[in-house]
Amino acid sequence: MQIFQATLAHIEETSRLFDAYRQFYGQAPDRDEATRFIGERLQGADSVIFLARNEAGEWAGFVQLYPAFSSVAMKRMWYLNDLYVVESARQQGVARALLKRVASFARETDALTVKLATAVSNQPAKLLYESEGYQKVIAFDHYTQRVGA
Repeated sequence: MQIFQATLAHIEETSRLFDAYRQFYGQAPDRDEATRFIGERLQGADSVIFLARNEAGEWAGFVQLYPAFSSVAMKRMWYLNDLYVVESARQQGVARALLKRVASFARETDALTVKLATAVSNQPAKLLYESEGYQKVIAFDHYTQRVGA
């Protein structure tokens, strides 16, 4: 399996995976908007995306990170916002390989932490994250305020 950082040269593959990810979460297909959104993220260096391709050359999944910073520690953090593996590639180590690449990238960029959130009911994901060293943080209550459509 190959894991590598996406560039604008991979916009078609990345946006196809991203659109499938959004559909998995109940959104209507919109390849054009997915391509625009991913293109903006890559062009503006707003996010870092790693792609997974299996030995047969098929695109198997992706992970998208957004930068953040800890003011107290004065260090970079990464927020793992999106992780998706195509259905035919699940249970083959794709997500684990992507998480390992995220961890090495975080170390390469001298980050303090990688943060993520998952659904309370997503037990398989929680087991995977914990097996890769992620720890559930219970010291803080996190809040969200929706301000847009």
